[in-house]
Amino acid sequence: MLLWVASVLPQHLADQTCLATTVYLEARSESTIGQYAVAEVAMRRRDRSNEGTSVCDVVSAPRQFAISTTPKTFEVTDLTSWQKAWKIAGDSIDNWNLPKSQRLVYVPRADHFATTSVNTAWSRNRVTTIGDHAFYAVN
Repeated sequence: MLLWVASVLPQHLADQTCLATTVYLEARSESTIGQYAVAEVAMRRRDRSNEGTSVCDVVSAPRQFAISTTPKTFEVTDLTSWQKAWKIAGDSIDNWNLPKSQRLVYVPRADHFATTSVNTAWSRNRVTTIGDHAFYAVN
């Protein structure tokens, strides 16, 4: 439902909706810094992506983020976590619109993440670990 809503919104609100959904699905149980780090990876991927120019294009690409693997019937039930994810998404988009030298960066060069319980044979270039997520510089 959220992706459909995003499809009819102006681009800046659509991107915030898609990024908030990604933060909610991927990291709602993580610390604030961990949630900002997840959002940062999505923003960095948007800048480097061949999958499109919007945040929604990037996070909905097949098997890249939870949005593409979560059943369409999924419902946001934790409104406090959703409000936090919405704020983090907006802050992250605003931060990423700054010149590179002025951006607050949590996971430099990281363009992928995975839970620490996953064996990541696809990368050994771990940047850092925050909570239950390991962040990697793959590309």
